[in-house]
Amino acid sequence: MTVTASTSEARSRPVQIWLVVWACALAAVLAVFLLQDRLPWAVNYPASAIVPVADWVSALMNLIKSNFSWLTRSITAALGVPLDFALNLLAKNFKIGRGADMIILPRLSWVGVCIAAFLAGRAAGSWKLGALVGGCFLYIALFGQWTSGMLTLGLISIAVPFCIVTGLFVGIWAWRKPWAERLLISPALDLMQTIPTFAYLIPMLLLFGNSPVSAMIATAIFATPPMVRATMLGLSRVPSEIDDFSEMAGCTARQKLWRVLLPSARPALMVGVNQVIMLALNMVIIASMIGAGGLGYDVLLALRALKVGEAMEAGLAIVALAIALDRLSQAIARNHAKGHVYQMVSPSFWRRYPNLTLAIAILAVTTLLGLFVPAFAAVPKAITFTTAPMWKTAVSWITINFFDTIEAFRVALILNVLNPVRAFCEGFPWLGAVFLLGLAGYQLGGLRLAALVAALTVFCAVTGLWEKTMATVYLCGISAFIACLIGIPIGLMASRSDRVEKVVTPVIDTLQVLPSFCFIIPVVMLFRVGDVTAMIATVAFAVVPAIRYTNYGLRQVPPALIEAAKVSGCTKRQTFLRVQLPLALPEIMLGVNQTILMALAMIIICAMVGTRDLGQEVFIALSKADSGRGIVAGLAIAFIGIIADRLFNAWTAKARARLG
Repeated sequence: MTVTASTSEARSRPVQIWLVVWACALAAVLAVFLLQDRLPWAVNYPASAIVPVADWVSALMNLIKSNFSWLTRSITAALGVPLDFALNLLAKNFKIGRGADMIILPRLSWVGVCIAAFLAGRAAGSWKLGALVGGCFLYIALFGQWTSGMLTLGLISIAVPFCIVTGLFVGIWAWRKPWAERLLISPALDLMQTIPTFAYLIPMLLLFGNSPVSAMIATAIFATPPMVRATMLGLSRVPSEIDDFSEMAGCTARQKLWRVLLPSARPALMVGVNQVIMLALNMVIIASMIGAGGLGYDVLLALRALKVGEAMEAGLAIVALAIALDRLSQAIARNHAKGHVYQMVSPSFWRRYPNLTLAIAILAVTTLLGLFVPAFAAVPKAITFTTAPMWKTAVSWITINFFDTIEAFRVALILNVLNPVRAFCEGFPWLGAVFLLGLAGYQLGGLRLAALVAALTVFCAVTGLWEKTMATVYLCGISAFIACLIGIPIGLMASRSDRVEKVVTPVIDTLQVLPSFCFIIPVVMLFRVGDVTAMIATVAFAVVPAIRYTNYGLRQVPPALIEAAKVSGCTKRQTFLRVQLPLALPEIMLGVNQTILMALAMIIICAMVGTRDLGQEVFIALSKADSGRGIVAGLAIAFIGIIADRLFNAWTAKARARLG
């Protein structure tokens, strides 16, 4: 009994010390705020001390552009060959020669592509999957979005293989060289995944111009990290027995890697491929701003002109393409996870790959028919539909009948919630934020984490972006908080009821597939532009991790512990509060971390609907081709995400260690 009491006292003593430390720290920050007349430099960073990092970056980019233009032109020319081929094959026509001697070869027939999509789904999964994938492509055709959809698909078809190959080789190198993974690869991946998508476009626009090649390079850079991480994870999880067996069999290092380890890691690699495809699709939509064209450009033009119906129609086409690619890649990944390998049953190609052979034959026949029958070459306008008038009418009806209610809700939210929180964040002393975040880093991870967090926070101040940074923190924080308020209870209900989980799972799967653009369109219809629109769209985009991780965390609690709690006389409520929730808390907090990162990514895209934060800085820099301004603002956004990620990961690691 004495030992137990002394142990309890030893555990509570550090907690009490930290409570005192935090109370003193908060009191010091409050004192700085109250004495801001005497200490103005501690509240608002002095303009005279701003470091012109943006000017330095602009000068560096201009230097690169002027001295290495030969290299950028060579890269553009080299990448333009396969990209032009894919775009001509899917969306345009091949033009050979000039003037009167020009020969035009047709693009692939839309009929053949739809049938090939059906066959791909059937080969990867079942007739149902084939009908879904083929139906998505047919939907794009019948709603008049075929050419734009194929432009988007053409860019993806070139960017994705580049991402997969690059990610595979970088992942192999990082797996073989732990020092490279620790010092180079992981920090680079963190930065690549937290820098906002718009920030990728600015250097690409400056170096490679306004062209599809710029969009493809930006897409490839953005979508490569998941493949690198999947490769490292897959290789690290290969059982040691397989590794030992390959050495006993006399395999060389190269043979062991390509014939043993990578095939064994194939399930994880296919998950990485799925993530690459979805990120590439998301980025291609955003890259429409620098010449990608396609569905994203249609949405952008419609939003700029406030054509709600056209924006919604193009947005739904994006959704259809995203669902088709996601379900198809997931089915292929599941086949590899089950160890499904296609055996050679005949030397003839068509017997080994009947669906592929049939798809090629149908594509060839329908494309040749397109030379004589125009209905095969292009989607006849007589069979296309448009829902743009319907969406416009629906929005007008809602606006007329519910304008007062919507406006009252919007104004109340702005006046009572958003404006006070924004004023608090923007008025928070920059020195106090550096001190408090550094203190949190020291408590959770020691001196190294404290120095990292403090240094990244100081960067946002010394570059003159403190007010914009805090505006981003305000909108991201309140959106993530509301997303957690909604998502965690839903995840809790899903974890306690299989019936609820069956309803929730397809909904969050669909939300996770939707590109970020698609969340903005319906909200803009009802709430116009501004912070309310950004907040609602961000909540819808970021709520998925809160639901998924809460459900997973509670369901992975060992049943033996739950039974032990019941045997000891605990009620359902006590079992949940004292056993399940504490054990699931690390996973729940990981979900909160992911929710914050997704909210941050979406907030930046919401700069298109009138927010005034770092996203607006990037957006303005993109429109002016100001590389320094855009890259520095992008780094500030990335540093916000890295700070949140590092602190939450440190907290989760401590919680796991405490729970054993």
